[in-house]
Amino acid sequence: MIKKFNFVVILLLSIFLTGCVNQHPDKKKEHNVSSPTKKSVGENHKLGVIDAKKIVENSKSKPKIIATSPSIADICDKLNLELVGISNSNIYKLPKKYKNVEKIGLAMNPDLEKISKLNPDWILSPNSLIDDLKPKYETIKSDWAFLNLNSVGGMYQSIKELGYIFGKEKEANKLILEFNKFYEEYKRNINFTNKPKVMILMGLPGSYLIATNNSYIGDLVNLAGGENVYHHEYKQFLNVNTEDMKTKNPDIILRAAHALPKNVKKMFDDDFNKNDIWKHFSAVKNNKVFDLSYDKFGMSARFNYQDALKELSLILFNEEKKNEKN
Repeated sequence: MIKKFNFVVILLLSIFLTGCVNQHPDKKKEHNVSSPTKKSVGENHKLGVIDAKKIVENSKSKPKIIATSPSIADICDKLNLELVGISNSNIYKLPKKYKNVEKIGLAMNPDLEKISKLNPDWILSPNSLIDDLKPKYETIKSDWAFLNLNSVGGMYQSIKELGYIFGKEKEANKLILEFNKFYEEYKRNINFTNKPKVMILMGLPGSYLIATNNSYIGDLVNLAGGENVYHHEYKQFLNVNTEDMKTKNPDIILRAAHALPKNVKKMFDDDFNKNDIWKHFSAVKNNKVFDLSYDKFGMSARFNYQDALKELSLILFNEEKKNEKN
């Protein structure tokens, strides 16, 4: 009988902490990692990681791995992992190493027939898509891991644990050291005692949502020394009316695009020009509305987070930064 793992690497502010595992004694053995918000983190999670490593070690051949998103493909590339399948992407450049690897469709809707034909041992996907993809993966004879890419810390915890599972600890530790070195130097220039209040709008063609502290951009704002005016216990995005936004009185408004950035920017410009309420926001009055670079501020953590943080530091703390809206 094939074991199936639902091994989810969840958000960690510190990349050296681990989460909890809920084990369900049904016909499928699942390892479901939950948010490490209590002191009970540790042993159960370690057992889940150890079990996954044992599966890899007991295999008679190299694990056949599929990466279903560009972000995960980048992680696999940095860890020097071989792939048998990789997502398509119309936006991001995929690692050259995988140029001849079978394409299995876009991250949000991978082709299950292609995946099944590749007969993978492991499918790696972002946990933001777990509700959509887990039921589909349960029909495939494979193990899977949903990685938390909602934060930089989550990405590096994923790297640490994948390195352990697949015998790439040297590569993983090198990446973690690079992050620590970068961020230690970066935060020396940040005044964490005087955090500007920030509101983040995530634009879709025709509408927009509020990005909370749990979103990737929200995490970047926190790392950059800003204070997100919208917090939630677990949701990444909220549907909020402008009247409620006004009560938050943000110092800075950041505008990002989930897709079609030119269309989204035009939508934002039209709304800010035509909707009278925006002129009452301090951020608008003070010319503190900024459009974020589309390639740096997506839905999932990527290795270009360093460039994203540098862009944010100019916006949050450099008074001479020109308004990108103009």
